[in-house]
Order: sequence, then C-alpha cells, then structure tokens
Amino acid sequence: MKKHLLLLLAVGLCLSPLAARAAAKSDSAATTVPGAEKLAQTVSMITGVAISPLLGVSGVGCWQYVTAKTEAEKASLPWYAHPMFWAPSMLLVLACFVKDTAGAALPTAVKKPLDVAETVEHKISGLVATGAFVPIAASVFHATGGSSALLGSLGFAGVDLSWLYNALMVPVSMAAFAIVFLASNAINILILLSPFTTVDAALKGFRAAILASVAGTALMNPWIGLAWALVVILISYLIAGWSFRLSHFGLVFVWDFFTLRKKRFTPAAAANKMFLSRKINRVPARTYGKLSLNEQGRLVLTYRPWLILPARPLVLPEGKYCVGEGAFFSEIHRLEGDDTRDVLLLPPRYRTHEEQLVRIYQLEGVRPIGLLAAWAWVKGLFGGKSQPLAA
Repeated sequence: MKKHLLLLLAVGLCLSPLAARAAAKSDSAATTVPGAEKLAQTVSMITGVAISPLLGVSGVGCWQYVTAKTEAEKASLPWYAHPMFWAPSMLLVLACFVKDTAGAALPTAVKKPLDVAETVEHKISGLVATGAFVPIAASVFHATGGSSALLGSLGFAGVDLSWLYNALMVPVSMAAFAIVFLASNAINILILLSPFTTVDAALKGFRAAILASVAGTALMNPWIGLAWALVVILISYLIAGWSFRLSHFGLVFVWDFFTLRKKRFTPAAAANKMFLSRKINRVPARTYGKLSLNEQGRLVLTYRPWLILPARPLVLPEGKYCVGEGAFFSEIHRLEGDDTRDVLLLPPRYRTHEEQLVRIYQLEGVRPIGLLAAWAWVKGLFGGKSQPLAA
C-alpha cells in the first residue's frame, strides 16, 4: 500500500511542475500572479493546512473573505470563507494557544484533559479540511490552465483531457494532505502521552516551527516554498507507517481511558485486541491485532497492515508469559530468568481484567509493574501486607 501511495505522489508531483511551467508560458503579461506560482502556493497551502487543519482552514477562509473586493465575490466564496465559520474557529485556536502558553504552570491532572480535547479537535478539523481542500486543489489546477497548457506543450492542444489531469491531481492532493496530517497528529499523540509539561512545550514548539517555515518560505518565494513543502511531504511519507500506528495507539488509549471502557468490557474467550510493544520478526511496535492460542499452545498475534490489508499471523517467541499489572494500563511480559520483557501492550479496557487474561492464555500469573511495583516495594519495606507473586 505504501508503494502505491509513493507511486501516486511521484506521478502527481512530477506532473505539477510540468504543468506549472506550461501554465506560466500561457499566462498573459497582465496576469499578476502566474499560474505556475498559483500551483506552487497551492502545494504549500495544502501542506500547511495539514499540519494544523483548524488554523489553516480558518486562516485561508479569513484571507479569502478579507481580500474579496465586492459583495458578489464574498457571496460566491466557499462555506469555510464565511465569518460564521472562521471567526469561531479563530477563537478556538486562540483558546488552544492560551492553554499551551499557560500549560507549564498547570498541573498535569488539569492540563491532560485539555490536551485530549485538542486531540479530538485536531482529528475532526482534519476531516473537515480534507473535504474543504479537495475542491480547492481541483479548482486551482483547473483555473490556472495548467492541464490544458501541459497537453498543448505535448502536442495535444486539440484534445480536452483536463478532466483526466484533474482526476489525477485530486487524489494526489488528498494523499499528500493525509500523510502530512498523520505526522502532525502523531505529534499530538506524543504530547498526550507525555507526562512532562516541558516535553509537551518542546513538541508544540517544533510543530509550530514547521508550520511557520512552510508559510514563511511560501510568502518569501513560491518556489522555495514549494521545495520546502515537498521536503515536508517526503519526510511525512517516510514516517507514515510509524505515524499511523502511533495515532491509532493514542486514539484507542484515549477512548478507553476517558470513557471508562473497562467497566463495560469483558475479555473474549478466544481472541482479544492489543498492541505489540516491540518489533518482532520485522513486525513493528504498536502493531494492532488479535491475540489467540494456536493448536500447539503458542501465542499468535493476527494483525492487518494499515488495519485493512489481508490478515497476517505473528507467532510470538516461545517461553513463559505473565501479565504485568500497571496503574493505568497493563502489559504482557515474557519471563527471562529473574527478569521480564514487555511484549504486548494492553489498552486501558483490560485494567482489572488481568486474572481473566491469565486463564484465557494460560499465563504465569499477574505481577505489578511501574507505579504498582514501586508501591508494593514500599509496602513490603514498611511491613505492609502484599499479595504473593505467582511463580
């Protein structure tokens, strides 16, 4: 799937400069902004909006509304360019900025729910931006005459195949937007999972710097902006798998934790969904799949790459396994002598259901980990009662 996405992006991004050059030659001298520059600016715009969808969509909409010269032009603008949309959106962006600015002074227990709300907003605005910017891309590519000029330069001036070019560029734009949005959303998940406000501030500063660099280079020179936007898209493509797995991991954990799903969840008797905690046999960490026992009694994680491709089985290494009980979520560990090694991450829905997993998968009992292990050590140090560990 990733190879097909790369092919689609490569074809589209190779055709865009050709069309841009042809469009530039076909523009009249009275044109203030050449068609080629419009195409370059569109690529930068799509990249910037993908990094921060709500800010990007509302900012572009506000700009289009302010620069519209007549009431007729304002009336013909798309829905996101009307004050009823971009004004409240700007206020929400401002509220997020105030939250981030004061975040260092807020306790983690107060700040994290606000980070969760921002993560949900980021996903929703990403979906809205996808629907809004696909027609933008199509209209810009068509309006600049890029497709007709390209065909004319190749000797097909009499053939109207602009619909074919537009049909290609729309999915290319969507693919570029999607992979940059995935990378941006992965930063949101890292912020959400980080227990340190200083790390949160550093991650948000990094994302803001990338967004500012995309917008700044596009304003300074459209071709420099185009080159930098393509670099951002390429880097986002290279980490797309990592970004997707991390985004899905964060979404599942946030949903389970803040909806208290453990209270209405019961582990299935045959297979249960969980995440791989480390890379095993080229299967990357945070791969999501169903854990079951095969006929030989071995643990098998059955997963689907990108959640939709054909299912593949991963037989876990032989050995004895136990459940590591944590304060917020638990894990499945492989016993290695006196030490243990985490192999699977259990979403928060499994918290308080560890004993059931021991029976389902024939594991070697439950052991405290993390904060619970530290608390058990403190209780033992001062003579407190504690449950004996399973052999």
